[in-house]
Amino acid sequence: MFPGPLGLALAGRALASGTWSLDAVNIRDFATDRHRTVDDTPAGGGAGMVMRADIVAKAVDHVSDDRPRLLMSPRGRPLTQARVRELAEGPGAILLCGRFEGIDQRVIDSRALEEVSVGDYILSGGEAAAHIVLDAVVRLLPGVMGNVLSGDEESFENGLLEHPHYTRPAEFEGMPIPAVLTSGDHAKIAAWRRCKAEQLTAARRPDLYAAYTPPKTGKKTKPKPPQEG
Repeated sequence: MFPGPLGLALAGRALASGTWSLDAVNIRDFATDRHRTVDDTPAGGGAGMVMRADIVAKAVDHVSDDRPRLLMSPRGRPLTQARVRELAEGPGAILLCGRFEGIDQRVIDSRALEEVSVGDYILSGGEAAAHIVLDAVVRLLPGVMGNVLSGDEESFENGLLEHPHYTRPAEFEGMPIPAVLTSGDHAKIAAWRRCKAEQLTAARRPDLYAAYTPPKTGKKTKPKPPQEG
């Protein structure tokens, strides 16, 4: 499953050039029986299976060092762009992908695993979530994105969702590009973009908008449905 999509496009080129590296470890390699069993029935009963603490601990210990140890988990703290930037600026990370009903709590506690969630939904396993974390981090590494400014105004970077984007043709199905974007007035363009970003955030993510502090003026755009013009 790895590198999977991370072997393509920007992340793939950066992987091939050595900008970042990936070492996939199979937890089954640390099983002790001939069936390479890594799970067992849950204590106290219930459906599904639970990954064994002793097996998972061996796998974690095999790769452990000073890097953060992340466990992909729907009950973890939500992944944020701020945490992604911390990881991108750090020494790397160890990502543990769970399966079945989850992982024995004792290995989570004893190995100080940081539970990370990529959304309020359930996946078949942590691999897809790990791809999300890796992709978010890798794209911020120096030299991965062609334009170092590409990420500066993206959603969540400044506490807001991203403003709308436009490009050629100048008119599409009777809808023109907003005149301010072709005016050449960079100050007005910046103000328009921030206004739209604030309006979108207020309408779609009031939780983010409530915590947002505008730069310099300290004033927020009056919340209203975003307009495209």
